[in-house]
Amino acid sequence: MSAMAKTSGGFRATLWTGWLLLCVIGLVYARWKGIPSWAALPSLAAFLVVYPFYLVPAFPRVREQLAGASLPGFLVASAVLPYLACCSGAIPFQWISFVKLIALALALGLWYRVLPATPWADAGFLLLVAAAILGKYGAPIYPTPFKGVEISILGNLAIFNMAVLVLMLERRVGETGFGFLPTAKDWRIGARNYFYFLPVGAALGFLLKAGHLVKPSEPLKLAGQFIGALFVLTLFEEFFFRGVLQQWIEDWTWSRRTALILTSILFGGVHLWFRQFPNWKWVIIAGTLGWFCGRARNQAGSIRAAMVTHTLVITTWRAFFA
Repeated sequence: MSAMAKTSGGFRATLWTGWLLLCVIGLVYARWKGIPSWAALPSLAAFLVVYPFYLVPAFPRVREQLAGASLPGFLVASAVLPYLACCSGAIPFQWISFVKLIALALALGLWYRVLPATPWADAGFLLLVAAAILGKYGAPIYPTPFKGVEISILGNLAIFNMAVLVLMLERRVGETGFGFLPTAKDWRIGARNYFYFLPVGAALGFLLKAGHLVKPSEPLKLAGQFIGALFVLTLFEEFFFRGVLQQWIEDWTWSRRTALILTSILFGGVHLWFRQFPNWKWVIIAGTLGWFCGRARNQAGSIRAAMVTHTLVITTWRAFFA
């Protein structure tokens, strides 16, 4: 973990820098796509509101200030404030959506205060999070206000963020290497496992007819997808699968190899809903990728190496395949 991530000053610097970049990117994107201000400004405000909540788990000193009685209230705020920002003009306010956000925040925040930290409670918590994500809990809460304004990601960000904080502050999972910037070691190990996966993944994709070659994506678009995957998608997926679940299974079975295999199978299983149901092709491919990501995590002792492997694979796929 970098020195900056350990300080409150590092949090503030990252916060102000991110806010500035989000404003610039959001306004340029809205102008480029011709998005009217009534849809663009409230949506941008919602992302500005969610950003500090999103940063907190990666900064231990800031994160630890929330441990204890204040955590459930913080989770409720992280869930409802971005929604209220969107309701300032982009989407209509719905009481049912407001209540659903509060209910999920309290269910997650109070989980380990009601239930003991047992394997059954742990499995139930992960199943609740998976059901909320796969069931698209946030989709009806955040409808698309205008073409090109995909704000449904706000729902997933809220779920991911709340679950991470609960696992860190209530369940007290061990150090996973949660953070935004991989170290040189993480890049080296992650890239090596990416290159190991490439021939295997290409062979599986060809045999299973899982995709086809397309014209390479534009570099700028690809760079945006890489950053989004690294700092959001793979950060949270690798935390849950390789940082938490793989470690728990290892503790339960006393076997690192068994944990690697079972976690890879489960990672493949959640892709049964990818694009269409049931998508067995992607179960096989994702499960294989999960094995290489888990291997990277074991070698580096950090989920950030797995993030590198995962992100490079996603970026390669989006660059050349469909």
